[in-house]
This record gives sequence, C-alpha cells and structure tokens, in this order.
Amino acid sequence: MATPQPFSTKDRILGAAEELFAQFGFAGTSLRQVTSRADVNIAAVNYHFGSKENLVNEVFRRRMDEMSQQRLAGLKVAVKEHPGELEPILAAFVEPALAIAQDRHGSAFARMVARAYAEKNDALRKFLSEHYGHVLREFAKAISACLPGLAKDSLYWRLDILVGSLTYAMADFGLIRRPTGVTEAAHRERAARELIHFAAAGFRSP
Repeated sequence: MATPQPFSTKDRILGAAEELFAQFGFAGTSLRQVTSRADVNIAAVNYHFGSKENLVNEVFRRRMDEMSQQRLAGLKVAVKEHPGELEPILAAFVEPALAIAQDRHGSAFARMVARAYAEKNDALRKFLSEHYGHVLREFAKAISACLPGLAKDSLYWRLDILVGSLTYAMADFGLIRRPTGVTEAAHRERAARELIHFAAAGFRSP
C-alpha cells in the first residue's frame, strides 16, 4: 500500500493563507502569519508567489478554476438538454459553489469570498474580473436567451444580486441553521433549491 504523499510546500502555503484570509481578511493578514501557520520561511513564499498580492490571487485561482469549469460544463448540459428553461441554468451556476462550501476544505474559501466582497481590494477585483468574468457573461447570455424581453441592464443587476445571495449562502451567514438530524449535504441541497427558486422568480419579474 502506497504511503500518502505530504502536501507540498506550495499547498501548505495556500492552505494556510486561505484560512488566515478567511479569519482576518486580506489587509489584516501578514506574510509572517502565513509562514508561521504553514511552517515555512518567507523565502518559500517569495519563491512560489513573489508577492502577497499574487498569493491572494493564487488562493482564489485554485478553487475558482475548478468551480468555473464545473459551472460551464453544467451550463452546456443545461442549454442542450433543457433548452429555454431557466432553472437548470441557475442550478449550473449555484450548485458548484455550494458544493465547494460544503467541503470541509472549502468552508474557509467560502468565508474568504465574503471577505472579498466586504473589503475594498481593487487589485483582487481586477484579477477576478479578468480571469472569471467570461463565466458570468456566458450565464448572462444563456439567461437572456430564456428571457428575451429582459433589458440587459436589468439582467446584470439581477445576476449581481444572485452572486451576492450565493456568497451569503456559501458563507453560511443566514438565520436558518441546519436542523438536527439533517445532513450537511441535504441542508446545502435545500439551500440550492430555495435560492434557485427565488432567483428564477426575480429574473422573471417585470
């Protein structure tokens, strides 16, 4: 039986940074805290990432790349198998994000996303827009095809509101707590259903 390989230095740094950014924010976390949590020296951070700004970007990239791929794959299936239907498109957007939040390694990422919205960080927003803005545009195009009478500016307002609601749900800030006897997976599935239903009504409203 093969011996499990330890996390690489780069993985340890990313994991430590993700937890600290989620807890203290981006401005409130120092590289010294990251190196202490990851049990590495500052030279290792500089070697792998070059700067704190790039470290922040890479922490997002390792989750966002996978989530974006899942979203676009789900969108392709939704458009092909359920042409003209809004809910499957919204499910392709919502479900991968909640799945990451459910994962024990993804809970810190969910809180970090909430931090990204709460903190003013123009460099991070520019990075996310440049690398993942195309995902939102693909979903906007698909939603518009379902709702041809919806004005473009209203479409993007409502999509932005959906993103905010999803971030709130991912970070588990809500008043509704998981009932006793209900698994985390079932709780997240319920959250996804309710959010999709709510968002669909919002997109369809006059």
